[in-house]
Amino acid sequence: MRTFFAAFMLVGLLVPSGLTATAADVEEGYTSLFNGTDMTGWVKRGGSAEYKVQDGTIVGKCVPNTPGNTFLCTEKDFGNFILKLQYKFIEGGNSGIQFRSAARPEGDKERVFGYQYEIRPGGDATGRIYDEGRRGHKFGTIWLDAYTPQDRIDAAQASCHEGDWNEVEIQCVGPSIKTWLNGKLVVDMFDSFSMKGFIGLQIHSGKSGSVAWKNIRIKDLGESQWEPFFVKGDDGAYQLADAKFVLPEEWSFTKDGVLHGVHSKSQGKDGLVISNKNYDNFIARVTYRMHGGNSALYFRAEETSAPWVLRGFQNEIANNGKDSALWHTAGIIDGKTIPGRGWVATNDEFIEKVRNKDDQWNTTCTAAFGDRLVQTLNGFCTSDFIDEASEKTGKLGLQMHGGTDCEMYFKDFEVMPITEDMKKLIERK
Repeated sequence: MRTFFAAFMLVGLLVPSGLTATAADVEEGYTSLFNGTDMTGWVKRGGSAEYKVQDGTIVGKCVPNTPGNTFLCTEKDFGNFILKLQYKFIEGGNSGIQFRSAARPEGDKERVFGYQYEIRPGGDATGRIYDEGRRGHKFGTIWLDAYTPQDRIDAAQASCHEGDWNEVEIQCVGPSIKTWLNGKLVVDMFDSFSMKGFIGLQIHSGKSGSVAWKNIRIKDLGESQWEPFFVKGDDGAYQLADAKFVLPEEWSFTKDGVLHGVHSKSQGKDGLVISNKNYDNFIARVTYRMHGGNSALYFRAEETSAPWVLRGFQNEIANNGKDSALWHTAGIIDGKTIPGRGWVATNDEFIEKVRNKDDQWNTTCTAAFGDRLVQTLNGFCTSDFIDEASEKTGKLGLQMHGGTDCEMYFKDFEVMPITEDMKKLIERK
């Protein structure tokens, strides 16, 4: 991972609103993505909308009643970054700014998919995050930032200059995604579906719509990498990295790197995978499949003398509506039972919609940042809240619950620590 310290120095002069940003006059640390004269470095994907350079701006115009959304996309991909630009609606319609996006073949064209900063005339929903071509509108969910406070959305919308230029800012740092409209914070979310991709300027299909963009510049902050707990050894066989087994006889790796665990009801202790290190601010995820019993992704947990060993948070794995719910378990330290807090966050009805059933794979994810805890299941946020009683550091782990017949399959168990330099950026208001 590239260092974030130098990239965090944000002091610089803004480009006057009437000028187009070039490589020579953007803020220190930023690079212009548009040279003001042609579309070098950009490629069109998707539908039939038309793009041109006009008076030092990029102008996109809808071709009425033609299928498919259209995107003018950067040739380069970006992972962590701060993107700034200005936009103005020339003719009402719908638009957006893609980021960390990609494209797949669809007929004789390409279908763009990924995160989108929504843009609408008048500011309605502008700055919110929609998942173009991927999770959008699934399970009745439109916005990925479902937990954004309404007062923040209202304040951003009130700042919108209809028919005039508006300032956009998008920041991606590891799992953190933040957006601003005219200096007003809109979205502050954690998501791990994609960590790198291109930038794109959207013209939505429909009857009309024309948008101009200018002063498009970016501060490239490098890339964040996942750190896997399952790795292939020199002999080609998979093994644990920076972690250990409890009841190792219950665990084995398949040839393709899936960790298989079988636990008997007669065994009162938990079968576990426990990280060697503590993690404080991070995002962790694992993909799982189960046959009966009970399991969990532990985080910020401490080792105790209890038969179940770990005390702390469990991102629940239960093959029911408690998948992705948060349970806080007890422990035994120096012979004394330290009570847990039980269920801290549940969302059964929504979880039943998004979880895959009938022995299918599910991916559960936890982001912990200070007192903030965020859970996602198969890419959909199931809880996002502040918990001041939360432990601030501890082990990660995978569980097979004691005293029950359980068979588990785990793959892609990995963590992305949030460093102090990343934290400074994420805390920006």
